[in-house]
Amino acid sequence: MIRDFLKVSEFSDNEVQACIDNAIALKADQKAGKSTPILQGKTLVMIFEKPSTRTRLSFEIGMFQLGGLAIDLKASDIQMGTRETIPDVSRVISRYADMVMIRSNRHEDVEAFADQSSIPVINGLSDTDHPCQAIADLMTVQEKKGPLKGLKMTYVGDGNNVCHSLIEACNATGVIITVACPEGYEPTMEGGDYAVVHNPKDAITGADVVYTDVWTSMGQEEETQKRLRDFSGYEINSDLMKLAKSDAIFMHCLPAHRGEEVSHDVVESDQSVVFDQAENRLHAQKAIMVAIGGSHV
Repeated sequence: MIRDFLKVSEFSDNEVQACIDNAIALKADQKAGKSTPILQGKTLVMIFEKPSTRTRLSFEIGMFQLGGLAIDLKASDIQMGTRETIPDVSRVISRYADMVMIRSNRHEDVEAFADQSSIPVINGLSDTDHPCQAIADLMTVQEKKGPLKGLKMTYVGDGNNVCHSLIEACNATGVIITVACPEGYEPTMEGGDYAVVHNPKDAITGADVVYTDVWTSMGQEEETQKRLRDFSGYEINSDLMKLAKSDAIFMHCLPAHRGEEVSHDVVESDQSVVFDQAENRLHAQKAIMVAIGGSHV
């Protein structure tokens, strides 16, 4: 059976939790120097239409640690959708590789690729979802705070792809999530259990986890000045963090624009877990690849 991971909601609640638990176990094995060649002899093709640091490193190193091979295909090389149609590229790659990861400008292109693929497809990021990030995020929360059910997470910022996947991951694991954003920047996903407020102080009060992301994502650069005005007052700073629980953690998927969505002192504070979070992308990607690639024959 071909299993794709285009959205967090494609996994059942139990599968999401199992993926987080396995990521933690794989991390422990790696730290102990234990070899885990679970995907020995398997090949992952990576297609990048957007720049990447954490996604590229985590998938390539993760596949190496699992005993497999990762191959990087740049969008300029294959010109998918122009030089060759998406369905044709998908069917060709399916004849060579065991899994595909796509970091794409448009979610519909990822879906079109997966529709024609005979091997599992992972969404490494699209304009509507970032499911791999969400698994690493909830892995980090579980490491730092223990059992996830009942924890309160506050996401402050644009209701973007990261926000959408966080909502789905929180819903799957029992985390209570509130989104604080200006009017007009609410999440646009269908369904999901979350609250939206427009005052970040109200949202952060009593939170176990405070999360933010850039106000202007890749491809929205022409909106930068408007977004800076609209998000005025939404910066996560030390005063806002004082409203959260005293042992609250601060999260950011990176890269961070210090002085915009978050102050420098918060990123560098003892409450910040942003680099643990970045590290956990490696182990989360491994758990995702094992979940969908380990059973693929």
